[in-house]
Amino acid sequence: MSILTQKTVSKELSFKGIGVHSGKTVNLKIKPASVNTGIIFKRIDLKKNNFIYPNYLNVSDTTLCTTISNNYGVKVSTIEHLMGAFYGIGIDNAIVELDNEEVPILDGSAKQYVDSILNAGLKVSDEPIKIIKINSSIEIREGEKYAILEKSNVTCDIEFEIIYKNSFIGTQKNKINVLETNLKDVFNSRTFCLYEDIEKLKKLDLGKGGSLQNAIVIKENGIVNDEGLRNKLEFVNHKILDCMGDLFLSGYKIIGNLKCSQGGHKLTNQLLKKVFSDKSNYSLIEIKGKQLPHTFANYRVLKSIA
Repeated sequence: MSILTQKTVSKELSFKGIGVHSGKTVNLKIKPASVNTGIIFKRIDLKKNNFIYPNYLNVSDTTLCTTISNNYGVKVSTIEHLMGAFYGIGIDNAIVELDNEEVPILDGSAKQYVDSILNAGLKVSDEPIKIIKINSSIEIREGEKYAILEKSNVTCDIEFEIIYKNSFIGTQKNKINVLETNLKDVFNSRTFCLYEDIEKLKKLDLGKGGSLQNAIVIKENGIVNDEGLRNKLEFVNHKILDCMGDLFLSGYKIIGNLKCSQGGHKLTNQLLKKVFSDKSNYSLIEIKGKQLPHTFANYRVLKSIA
């Protein structure tokens, strides 16, 4: 199957769960969409002004999750795991309907979204995908934190580093290629928090739906969860999942090399804003071919968009 043509889900998929921050029960459906639709969120609990587009300019809050809003103040929060699943699988078009303001956290990872989508299969069109190709190096720094997006002709790499004072987490680093790496460990990696930060979450009126069923809790030199870790780099892999989801708010796959240290939702959003602040930083192209080899060396540019 070519990943050079647009894809959607093959049929309607349903999920039910709790919002990790709101604590409210949410019913969510992923519906097939026609080519060039993109990803659209629809709040079916509201009668009007209920469409929200996951775009970097529509990000209204990045406190412990990514929240998007429309011009009427209607919002959807914690979209990053679902968007990361779409980005990694290659879902270009879908309508996401939900009856509350927060995407259900499920098990704290993208595993259930990914498994359901892949088990159902994808609907593949003949319409070429669009790709953003980075033309120059862009960086955002905030103290010791940084995110740098560099030019690449052929790959979509994410190299991510986390540094925690907690000795159990410590420093972790991983690098993936979105197009070539087996992303199973990234999709399966759960959100996490330090035990001592739980009270801080409560004071912020967040984490009301959090539990050991949907988050890893680290206490001193271990984790409270009986299940244990799913992979040795689960903490940094989850950050990569978040990053993939936030990058998809560009609207398209990105051909470029991202290097990030101690970043998060805010830093990635600032990076995208800087990228798109100058048209010389990027090119938006359509490519088409029978199949994607190890690189984009054989791609054919059909139409220059920008």
